[in-house]
Amino acid sequence: MSDGLTAATLPPATTPPVLPTSSIRTDWTRDEVAALIALPFPELLFRAQSVHRQNFDPTEMQISTLLSIKTGGCPEDCAYCPQSAMHEDGGVKASRLMAVEAVMKEARAARDAGAARFCMGAAWRSPKEHDLETVCAMVEGVKSLGMETCVTLGMLDNAQAHRLREAGLDYYNHNIDTSPEYYGEIISTRTYQDRLDTLSNVRDAGINVCCGGIVGMGEDENDRAGLIATLASMPRHPESVPINMLVRVEGTPLAAKDADVVDPIEFVRIIAAARITMPTSRVRLAAGREDMNDEAQTLCFLAGANSIFYGEKLLTTPNPAASRDMRLLKRLGMHTTGAC
Repeated sequence: MSDGLTAATLPPATTPPVLPTSSIRTDWTRDEVAALIALPFPELLFRAQSVHRQNFDPTEMQISTLLSIKTGGCPEDCAYCPQSAMHEDGGVKASRLMAVEAVMKEARAARDAGAARFCMGAAWRSPKEHDLETVCAMVEGVKSLGMETCVTLGMLDNAQAHRLREAGLDYYNHNIDTSPEYYGEIISTRTYQDRLDTLSNVRDAGINVCCGGIVGMGEDENDRAGLIATLASMPRHPESVPINMLVRVEGTPLAAKDADVVDPIEFVRIIAAARITMPTSRVRLAAGREDMNDEAQTLCFLAGANSIFYGEKLLTTPNPAASRDMRLLKRLGMHTTGAC
């Protein structure tokens, strides 16, 4: 075996790890995930496809739309993010929180374009009480359109999470970004435990969790395995797992960092590992799709990605045109769904 792996360290090559929902594991180790990622590519995709087909229609793609309802001015120092106030050359100026009716107009357009879930993001460390009330009104309005709702507002305490649940929030997005060991290389203003505490508050309130990470920030293969292992070892897997490819935005620290661009095949391996270890989660192909060709995206779909963000912008970074997405899905004989 190459790469220092032996037959004893790899999962058996003959039987894909297809498990009934009642037997979903939440004790994946980093070494196990690393062994999965290192499998021969055909074997890895076979296993991922086997798990995917047991839990989802492989021809189905869930469509979500993401809107920045409050852009820029964030006090955090996330090295990838142009919305940080600490990255003055990032090019994103701080804006006020959008009005409820302006958000509703965007939500109606997203619904009419086929989106099943409407996600709203605000560049805050944590929401202030009066802003939270406005966001709750947005959630109630979007729910009235028959769409699923998701917000990402930074850190939440327990009371804030329950207030959002009372408004009808379906999902809360709060990514862990990378492995616990590499996290300090990317962010210093918020700890890894801070993120886990927010996720715990969201779960306690009965809100579904949307949580994933970013690939291509200079982390190594061990960190990528650590990211997936951390997600797959949560007491309950996130219902949605967005996997982002770093978008290098001029003015952010990572734009200038000397890190190799992630090879598309290696990225597909991460998608496959997420699908195998989190069988019933929606694995979302998120930021970075603008730089992927149709073939790379298709491999991600074959590896188990079954959700995408729809629309030409993700908060502040580019996203493929909706027409391009629809052309690709049509070529592949796939259909969109409103069910999650």
